[in-house]
Amino acid sequence: MKLRLLLSLGVVAFAVTRAVSAQAFELGVVAFQMSSETHARVANAVEAAARKKGWDVVVLNSNGTLQTHSEQIENLVQSGVDGIVLAMSKPVEFDAQMQAVKDAGIPLITVMSGASPHALFDIQVNEYAVGSESALYLLGQLGYEGKILTDRFESNVGTRIRGKVLDVVLSENQAVEVVGSHSMARTKSWQEDVRNGMNALIMQNAGNFDGIWASFDGQAFIIDDLLKQQGMQKGDVVLVSTDGGPETFRRIKSPDSMLMATVAIPFEAMGEAAVDAMQKIAVEGAEKETITSGPYLYMSADLVDQSNVDDFIKE
Repeated sequence: MKLRLLLSLGVVAFAVTRAVSAQAFELGVVAFQMSSETHARVANAVEAAARKKGWDVVVLNSNGTLQTHSEQIENLVQSGVDGIVLAMSKPVEFDAQMQAVKDAGIPLITVMSGASPHALFDIQVNEYAVGSESALYLLGQLGYEGKILTDRFESNVGTRIRGKVLDVVLSENQAVEVVGSHSMARTKSWQEDVRNGMNALIMQNAGNFDGIWASFDGQAFIIDDLLKQQGMQKGDVVLVSTDGGPETFRRIKSPDSMLMATVAIPFEAMGEAAVDAMQKIAVEGAEKETITSGPYLYMSADLVDQSNVDDFIKE
């Protein structure tokens, strides 16, 4: 009887200890550029899901600066957080910092960042499929002929893949010609970069383009506003991009916007999935392979245009 009592007390004590550790869990979240809606959506979703579990959460914004991002990851390691989620990070540039996270025994999950040997996995959409959806929609609306402008971003793995897939599609459809292209170089002041670069292209090619491909919706918003300033109306050109979100859906539905379609990525669901995975692995002790066997946890994206945008608008 005494042995059974001791064992029972031990089980209770273990359960209480696990519950306390879950309640006391501290999660560090670093978003690379919170002025970008998508980065903020991921970080905010992670924070909300973690707080629902009673966790302490530290949310940091690197403001698009490599040095700041590096320092923030290092500071989280030094402070001894129990887990880290990075939104739109850069595994190649921050390999040393991510290795330090792993060496410290801190579980690391990234979102829309690309694979790292030091992270448990990256939560992603299939960017190759996303890129083809966007490119083929644009070409389909043009009847597979015409002239287009592009706005690219090479410093993020996702937007870079989208651009490469566009190039493959264009190589097989040579009746569509790229007459001008801007590549976003800055991250801290990216809006100004896009505004200046695309305004110059639009002015230089006035009346000489039928469509515009943008690598993400934030670029498309700026381009949309520039086109409206030129007096254009919906349907004058075909503007497509990728990401999705309330503002994107509003513009797609609005008769005053040039934006025709986007490939909607479930950023909030990605943030929630990161927290759920952190709970299972860091708190409950599950193996990473029970969640995904490879370096990525893939989620689905949806093409949204005027035909189905009402399904995505929340009242």
